[in-house]
Amino acid sequence: MATDQKSAPQAAGSPLGQVVDNISVYTPSLLHPILRAEGRTRMGLPATIDAMQGEDLWTAYELSWLDVRGRPRQCALRLTVPASSPAIVESKSLKLYLNSFAQTRFRQQTDVLKTLSSDLSLAFRAPVLVDVLAPAQLGPLTDSLPGFCLDELDVDIDCYEYSPDFLTADASSGPDRKEVREVLHSWNFRSLCPVTGQPDWAALVVEYQGPAISREGLYRYLVSFRSHTGFHETTVERIYADLLARCHCTSLSVWARFMRRGGIDINPFRSSRESKAPVLRLAPQ
Repeated sequence: MATDQKSAPQAAGSPLGQVVDNISVYTPSLLHPILRAEGRTRMGLPATIDAMQGEDLWTAYELSWLDVRGRPRQCALRLTVPASSPAIVESKSLKLYLNSFAQTRFRQQTDVLKTLSSDLSLAFRAPVLVDVLAPAQLGPLTDSLPGFCLDELDVDIDCYEYSPDFLTADASSGPDRKEVREVLHSWNFRSLCPVTGQPDWAALVVEYQGPAISREGLYRYLVSFRSHTGFHETTVERIYADLLARCHCTSLSVWARFMRRGGIDINPFRSSRESKAPVLRLAPQ
């Protein structure tokens, strides 16, 4: 069995795990970028991970500012960040940055949008699509996920340390090899924040084509992340890389809908065949 990764060292200037002042006047310097390459290297991800497609969908449910007459305005945001962006932004720093709009006056909402787009694209070091959303535009609310629910398997589990050896599939290369196309999911995925050690909860979906993956093995593998430390993005990339390498998938997508923290949720999507993540909102979100 493989062992879990060490906790990430806290980068200089990161607010994560720190007591910080509440700044309510626009302060773009609050954004704290983290290079994706550093996290991927620390996670031991293979160089081939660079060939994957995908994006991260962030939903920020709490943004408020003042109009020119001093009246509060409020909305939600959806940020679409390409998986190829050189950097991510530490989520607490994004929360603090968005909080800094609270007592700042803007002439109109388009000025807020332009400011966000400029600052976030600079922080992520890639173009970031910023959508201002009314509550009805947050995406269809659903209490179901596609495919078979792994949580219903009748199995006993006693391993809660990252263990990719659970992943198995028919790796034969003969002409009679049977390929399947299926979707599997779990509502009970958990990993740990690499800095604070606090749990991150998610619903996770695996869509693949190739030799049939052992459902019991996949379930045990996903449960083994309960003591695993990693940011949302690299955790999904770890799962994607392990499935691709160990189960010989000819087509693969892995996506997760993490529960919100501090009014923000992060939803990574990684795929061998498509770049756009599904837009939806789960009932727990």
